[in-house]
Amino acid sequence: MSQFERNSNVLQKYIPEPAVPIIARWIIEYDFKLKIKRERNTKLGDYRSPYGGQNHIITINYNLNKYAFLITLVHEVAHLVTFTRHKDSVNPHGEEWKQNYKLLMRHFLNADYFPTDVLLALQKHLLSPAASSCSDSNLLRILKRYDEKNDEKIFIETLPHKTVFKYNGERLFEKGERIRTRYRCKEISTGSIYLFHALAEVEVI
Repeated sequence: MSQFERNSNVLQKYIPEPAVPIIARWIIEYDFKLKIKRERNTKLGDYRSPYGGQNHIITINYNLNKYAFLITLVHEVAHLVTFTRHKDSVNPHGEEWKQNYKLLMRHFLNADYFPTDVLLALQKHLLSPAASSCSDSNLLRILKRYDEKNDEKIFIETLPHKTVFKYNGERLFEKGERIRTRYRCKEISTGSIYLFHALAEVEVI
């Protein structure tokens, strides 16, 4: 089995089927390792430049729906392209990265790859890409429509002030004031303050 076929077999589990051949070729062309990681609360994916003779490495959270996975992956490939061309001489999310991200995403800006609502939100997002798709609340809200449903979980932004909620299955927090796209929340057991994204999924007690 060729590397392209192996890449395709893995990718078809995570991204829209029409995107599989393109991404399978990119893995070969840009010479990176794609690692599927457990869920990380602070990021959806990341890029690590080569060191010690290793390849470029891109990691993506395993539990993203296929549209969020593809967008996050293209975001990280744009970092790879930017690093290859400029090394550390430019801002990681500066104009060079934005242009590369837009150019790479053009391959997917039609209904073959995304449903209409995601496509419209993505096109708006690309007018001024943020450092993370998590930072674009409109895009993230629409992407979450395609997550596997869990009726017990809701977005923290919908809870009244000072509501106590459960996060990650066991830890209890009290919702506090909003700061831009996040909420300051106090952990009940320790009194420590944590910042939660407005679209973090929590369970109501």
